[in-house]
Amino acid sequence: MAAAGASALAAQARPVRLGGPVFLKTDDPRELAREHRRLGYSAAYCPNAQAGDTSRVREIEKAFAAENVVIAEVGAWRNMLDPNPEERRKNIAYVAERLALADAVGARCCVDIAGSYHPKIWYGPHPDNFSRKFFDATVENMRKVIDQARPRRSKMTIEMMGWAIPDGPDSYLQLIKAIDRPAFGVHIDVCNGINSPERFYNNAQFIGECFRKLGKWACSCHAKDLEWKVEMNVHFVEVVPGRGEVDYRTYLREVAKTGAPLMIEHLRNAEEYEEGKNYIKRTGAEAGVTFA
Repeated sequence: MAAAGASALAAQARPVRLGGPVFLKTDDPRELAREHRRLGYSAAYCPNAQAGDTSRVREIEKAFAAENVVIAEVGAWRNMLDPNPEERRKNIAYVAERLALADAVGARCCVDIAGSYHPKIWYGPHPDNFSRKFFDATVENMRKVIDQARPRRSKMTIEMMGWAIPDGPDSYLQLIKAIDRPAFGVHIDVCNGINSPERFYNNAQFIGECFRKLGKWACSCHAKDLEWKVEMNVHFVEVVPGRGEVDYRTYLREVAKTGAPLMIEHLRNAEEYEEGKNYIKRTGAEAGVTFA
C-alpha cells in the first residue's frame, strides 16, 4: 500500500517552484534572474516595474524566462475597502494597474487582500470585516479590477486573512462563485487561515481542506511558519519555516499537485530566507517532493 500511495503521489505531483526575495542591489533584470538561480530559486516576486514601461516589462519577462524562473506574483497591497471613499477609489485603480503589470510581464497572478474597514490600519481587524457588506463590496471591487485590467494570462487573487473574508476555503469558494470572472484565481497562504487553536493543532487537515476545495484555482502560495507564544490568550507569531508547527510535508505535497509557485515571505534577512529555503527543500525531499 505504501508503494502504491507513493506512486499515486508521484503521478499527481509536479516539481515545486520555490522562490523568495533576493538581496542583490541591482535593477538589472538579467542579474536579478541569475541571482534567483544562484540561490536555488525557480520562482520570483516581480521586480520593480510599471505596466506602461513596455521595454522594461519585456526585458524582465525575457531575462527570467532565460533562467527558467517563473514570475509568481505582483503584489498590490492596498486597502480596497478604505473607509475614505477617495482613498478607496485610488487604491482600486492602483490594484488594477498592478494586475495589468502582472499580465504584461506574464506573472501567475496579482495578489492583495480584500481589505479592511479599520480606520487606521489597512489590514487591521474590524467587526464589519465579516459582514455581508464586506462580502458584496469585495465582489464589486474584484469585478472592477478585472474588468478594468482585462488580463489575458494572469489572475487576480486575494489572500485569506484570519480576521477578514476570505478566512478559509468555504468563504473563498463563495467569492469565486459570486465574482464570476475567469480571471479571478486563488492565492493560498495557510498560515493566514490558521486563526484558532483548532486549526493550529489540526493544520495538516486544514491544509488538505484548502487544497481539496481551492487547489484547481491556485496561482501562487506563500511559505512561512507559525509558533504559539504562550500567554493568557491566543497569540500566534510568524517564524522561519521549520521553527513552527505547520506541517510542511503535507503543505509541500499539496502544492506539488497544483503547479503553483511557493514563495517564502515576511522574514527579516537573507540568512533567515536561506534557513527557510533549506528547511523546505530538505522536508520536500523527505516527503518525496521535487523542486524545479
